[in-house]
Amino acid sequence: MSYQVLARKWRPKSFATLVGQEHVVRALTHALDQDRLHHAYLFTGTRGVGKTTLARIMAKALNCETGVSSTPCGKCSACTEIDSGRFVDYIELDAASNRGVDDMTQLLERATYAPTIGRYKVYVIDEVHQLSGHAFNAMLKTLEEPPGHVKFILATTDPQKIPVTVLSRCLQFNLKQMPLIHIVDHLSRVLEAEGVSFEPAALRHLAKGAAGSMRDALSLLDQAIAHGAGKVEEEGVRAMLGTVGDEHLFALLDGLVAQDVQAMLEVAKVMDARSLSFDGGLQELATLFHRIALAQFAPQALLDEAERERLLRYARVLDAEYLQLAYQIAIHGRDELALAPDEYAGFVMSLLRLHAFRPERAGAVDAPTPPRQAAPAAPPPARVAVPPAPTPTPAAAAPRQPAAAKTAVVAPPAPGDDDWHALVAQLPLTGMAKQLAQHCELAERSDGAIRLRLAPLHRHLLGKVQQDKLQSELQNHFGRPLRLEIGVAEPASETPAERSRNVQRERQEKAVASIEQDPFVRDVVDLFDATIDESTIKPV
Repeated sequence: MSYQVLARKWRPKSFATLVGQEHVVRALTHALDQDRLHHAYLFTGTRGVGKTTLARIMAKALNCETGVSSTPCGKCSACTEIDSGRFVDYIELDAASNRGVDDMTQLLERATYAPTIGRYKVYVIDEVHQLSGHAFNAMLKTLEEPPGHVKFILATTDPQKIPVTVLSRCLQFNLKQMPLIHIVDHLSRVLEAEGVSFEPAALRHLAKGAAGSMRDALSLLDQAIAHGAGKVEEEGVRAMLGTVGDEHLFALLDGLVAQDVQAMLEVAKVMDARSLSFDGGLQELATLFHRIALAQFAPQALLDEAERERLLRYARVLDAEYLQLAYQIAIHGRDELALAPDEYAGFVMSLLRLHAFRPERAGAVDAPTPPRQAAPAAPPPARVAVPPAPTPTPAAAAPRQPAAAKTAVVAPPAPGDDDWHALVAQLPLTGMAKQLAQHCELAERSDGAIRLRLAPLHRHLLGKVQQDKLQSELQNHFGRPLRLEIGVAEPASETPAERSRNVQRERQEKAVASIEQDPFVRDVVDLFDATIDESTIKPV
């Protein structure tokens, strides 16, 4: 016996085995069990989601020898002949090749005759939107009041092209695309039944490639089995599909989090060497940012527990605002690939944008500051900060000193070292270490230690690398060893990051007010009954 492809072999033969269309199955089973049958149904949806499969199951439910029910036996002559496409009272018509008014007239003339062996004549018109306008007009009367023994089932991938007069005569069911997890589960059951060894990660690539179509997923599975010589392995599936693997995506993400541009460029070089799709890479990257955003705000939406745990690690270290920006950069980068000198250059520029455009970099706090220059005649800070002195007096040992005393202790040019905002602006920090400093508040400073306070919301910034970097820069600034202590608690005052946002907001409000109060603008608004788009106003 010749080989039967998986898409046909595993085509659902009952409502119970249909995957991913529970909302449609529920309505149809209730209608069949309660004998509330309509004369015309319209199934809409993309390719491979089960439109004609549902039509065949409906035809079996209507003509099964055991009676009309939502559970046809699947064994009687009517059921088996419908499954094999040989049932005389089940007629499938392809509207793409039978679209004229003459074809429709012949069909309607035959519909008036009683069924030959079945209970109902079931006419399935696939891709019905391709019928001509005259063909639609010819079927209107029969579609509205067909003979009692006739049921029409229309299927289409483009319901917008169907006249409203036809839509109003049908019960319409919209079949949704298959969720990725449903496709993976179904492919797993198929491979287990077929006795084919597989790697679960490979099935995720096949499910993504199917783009919501179960038929496409099964066709890709057939191809993957042949490609892997009877095995379905992740490496072989990725090579077959030319898709970007998770290791590349997470390597890009790790480089982005660590502010390591070279690591990100190395991933791009590997992708180029393997001829992987840069368009697909940006698409997968956008999907990854979307999934991380879900992990931040609605982790329960991620059904795969392993994926949820992995993405939550990134959700804790990436700001929600930056994720939105990164998502925009990825999707717009896809549009710009065609305009780039070549796809590699376009992909690399998107990666550089992801690195360069960080939300925290906008504003006064993030503005580049000139390098600090020590006064030519000033002694090293260490010699002044720790002057030789006799046994300290009680006043000198007090934890809080007047500002004048502090100025005398700390060497110029570092005035106002208790002003954390000014101090952060002077430190040559970058990346996560800079974000850590900007979100902290100075709690206490002594000769040997600096104690900071960080809001619980920004706990994810407490990485050892950024703490060591901040401590090192503070030691360089004061010229002596210092111990950095960071406690997690709500700040009692404004942090540098908050001040930056407040300054930006005030500048924006002043700019908007200036525009709104401009006499010429007010005249234009009054004359044309116009409104001011505040989002287009930028302070200068």
